[in-house]
Amino acid sequence: MSMADKKLKIMIEIALIVALSYVFAQLRLFRMPQGGSVTLTMVPLVVLALRRGAGPAVAAGAILGTLRLMDGYVLHFAQLLLDYPLPFALVGLAGLFPGHPFYGILLAGAARYSCHVISGAVFFAAYAPEAMNPWIYSLGYNASFLVPELILTAVLVRILWTRKDLFYAQT
Repeated sequence: MSMADKKLKIMIEIALIVALSYVFAQLRLFRMPQGGSVTLTMVPLVVLALRRGAGPAVAAGAILGTLRLMDGYVLHFAQLLLDYPLPFALVGLAGLFPGHPFYGILLAGAARYSCHVISGAVFFAAYAPEAMNPWIYSLGYNASFLVPELILTAVLVRILWTRKDLFYAQT
């Protein structure tokens, strides 16, 4: 297979993963009142990361995050980056641990969580109850939906891990 064919195959995989993740983002299992929800969005991105490495998965996550802007809420350019392309791009960091999906999922989840916490504390501090530190509020609020999503992602990827052919690209 030529290098051009390999690159085309990877681009097609990225497109399919982005489409699947976008559909999964619309199927919300649980929704928070001020944004954020539990979905299966991270599962395809993590599979791509473990299959192709961090590079393609970071690209896929950035594309997905940009697409999610269609139904997003933007207050500031920095908040746009912290809530949309950046956290989903960082899910691709799971690809840094190709043989150890659990570590990759932990890193991906922590990186995504950090982006949302910073955004929440800086740009959505007004939603924190009176006399509550906005950082504490943001930590708890974002954990309320990202921790369950991370657990769900870990369980599903562990189940899929038994199908090694999903994780080892032929080219």
